[in-house]
Amino acid sequence: MRSLVSALSGGLFGLGLMVSGMTDTARVQGFLDLFGHWDPTLAFVLGGAILPMLIAWRVTRRRPIAVLGDPIPSLPEQVIDARLLTGSALFGLGWALAGFCPGPAVAALSFSGLGGGAFFVAMVGGMGLFALYERRRMRAALAA
Repeated sequence: MRSLVSALSGGLFGLGLMVSGMTDTARVQGFLDLFGHWDPTLAFVLGGAILPMLIAWRVTRRRPIAVLGDPIPSLPEQVIDARLLTGSALFGLGWALAGFCPGPAVAALSFSGLGGGAFFVAMVGGMGLFALYERRRMRAALAA
């Protein structure tokens, strides 16, 4: 059941990205081009996502268990540190240069050609390198 819900949720998310134009790298880069040909579409998409998420957060705050039976994890500690700021800056730079972030990159795999495929491979490779780095960092911290 979990796999079915995950597949349906991912498909709905991908469809929403395609319908809203967020798989179009030119549209995303246009939003980030504040002093050129600014395209506000992404602001409307982000704004439209806020209301359903506010409702979802309110509902989950009152529930200890998710609809499929798993416990709802507690909120992570909200710390703004150098790691968060560095990661945010790297994400933003990559997003501005390529016009893709992870969700739209996956959704665009079927039609984005060689450039989209190269971005996806680089993205997955970067995630893998970070996971390897984190594993080593945690081992070093535990050994100390």
